[in-house]
Amino acid sequence: MCGIVGYIGYREAYPIIIKGLHRLEYRGYDSAGVALNDDEHGLQVFKKAGKVSDLEDHVNGAEYLKSTSGIGHTRWATHGEPSDRNSHPHLSGNGKLSIIHNGIIENYASIKETLLAKGHVFKSDTDTEVLIHFIEDIQRNTGKSLQEAVRLALNRVVGAYAIVIANADQPDELIAARKGSPMVIGVGEGEYFIASDATPIVEYTQNVIYLNDNEIAYIKRDDLLVKNIDNTIQEPYIQELELKLEMLEKGGYDHFMMKEIYEQPRSIRDCMRGRIYPQKGLVQLGGIKDYADKLKNIDRIIIVACGTSWHAGLVGEYLIEEYARVPVEVEYASEFRYRNPIITDKDLVIAISQSGETADTMAAIELAKERGATIFGICNVVGASIPRLTHAGVYTHAGPEIGVASTKAFTAQVTILTLIAFYVAQQRGTITEAKLVEYLTELDSIPALVEQTLKANEQIKIIAERFKDSANCLFLGRGSSFPVALEGALKLKEISYIHAEGYPAAEMKHGPIALIDADMPVVFIATQNSSYEKVISNIQEVKARGGHVIAIVSEGDTTVKDMAEYVVEIPQTAEAFVPLLATIPLQLLAYHIAVMRGCNVDQPRNLAKSVTVE
Repeated sequence: MCGIVGYIGYREAYPIIIKGLHRLEYRGYDSAGVALNDDEHGLQVFKKAGKVSDLEDHVNGAEYLKSTSGIGHTRWATHGEPSDRNSHPHLSGNGKLSIIHNGIIENYASIKETLLAKGHVFKSDTDTEVLIHFIEDIQRNTGKSLQEAVRLALNRVVGAYAIVIANADQPDELIAARKGSPMVIGVGEGEYFIASDATPIVEYTQNVIYLNDNEIAYIKRDDLLVKNIDNTIQEPYIQELELKLEMLEKGGYDHFMMKEIYEQPRSIRDCMRGRIYPQKGLVQLGGIKDYADKLKNIDRIIIVACGTSWHAGLVGEYLIEEYARVPVEVEYASEFRYRNPIITDKDLVIAISQSGETADTMAAIELAKERGATIFGICNVVGASIPRLTHAGVYTHAGPEIGVASTKAFTAQVTILTLIAFYVAQQRGTITEAKLVEYLTELDSIPALVEQTLKANEQIKIIAERFKDSANCLFLGRGSSFPVALEGALKLKEISYIHAEGYPAAEMKHGPIALIDADMPVVFIATQNSSYEKVISNIQEVKARGGHVIAIVSEGDTTVKDMAEYVVEIPQTAEAFVPLLATIPLQLLAYHIAVMRGCNVDQPRNLAKSVTVE
């Protein structure tokens, strides 16, 4: 959460920073600010509650904006309400230092108490302002350089951070550091770019350095020095971005979310590219091939994830247990780390995160590693923290997902989990080559079937118009369609603010059925699978109580069509692959309802794309 941008070089910093903040606004949009720094004018700070556009209006007409060094921030509030005074950047007491920060300083209260006793005066409610005052205090009382004061301060704070600091007395240098929160440095000719992810950088350079935890970068226009927190010089690794500028544009769609829904035929195809060989009945996953022998002897798989990724993990549980015959547990990463889980070296832990920076998931990884488990990661962002923390893993290659509500990330993760299920089955001999040929041939057709499913868009608009003013909604499914119901409910609630819940269809009678009345829409995933007859009974139960039934059915279905008020058909496919198709109409339904309700689809209230704080 929160977006960070910094620039030092030969160009004007302000236009680069503002454009970068717009690109990062999906990470936080409560407030935004910039600090510009040069010899003549010192530090100039502009900040404003609201969107980046509000900051631009605030800055418009400022006398001097031509500095070639500066930092910028777009905030997702943790400590202190969204307001002008809590916006970043924050200044030290003497006004010489400015900081932007993503993360949480957990021991800020005790540090603040000490600083208050020394006479420090604070203008905000944030932990970030405490940190910059702390750095100033160390520098003043020890006589050490700013670089050393930053290092000493970071050795004493507890929590997570990605920070960039500007110094009025040294406008030709920026200091950046990270622990538990992402930071990438773009390398140009006589210039450097700093950001919390690569999206603001790709326009200017393809060469980047991903800072590691506990590293501090001292950045000048023509020089970069990286040390760790123990003051040992590090050799940074420069890698080339896979990201392309056109991936960050809406491409003619009204919202990124709609663009990303429609990108799913391509993103699913890219997930499978070079990994499945249908005619040979073969799955190859290069990222985990070194662990193929270990997979033959694992006792259990634990999947840890949050939010949409957790729903993908639930689908993976069905698939892995069905085809690889390995027991699977799916855990919320945020809960897993706060109990005392039983983990052994015979366990495989699969951590799923679109961004690769989810704080709770990273903490769960660390816990599992300490206890001897093998850790695989499933991640979309090359160079992110989770791929570096895990023993091995598989990238989804879905491309950047800008919309806060995950769409193509979900189907990409489900695709990878499907491949892992077949790969583990292949290693353990729990599936025949003939069956693999059959399933992989069907899986290879899924991108085309998703494209076919998207043609229901206009029909779904009609359903959205009918139910856009509903106060509540239930989503029901059985088997691997239950996680799809959970995901459909999450999409609706997070972007339209309609209260929605997902349940296994059989659980409806154990409580939720009490909610059903003439105002309640109920969405069923009612495809022709092993639970089809049971789901039909559940539909009858809803109809008997006056509920409105919206059903996702297999193409050609007539039974449910005669019962439901609205029906959306998806192509016939194997039961294993239904989640990849059934989720598409639910994404479209949530999208159209949210648009009709006037909601900000790409930036829903209170949410940020990447949850990098606990």
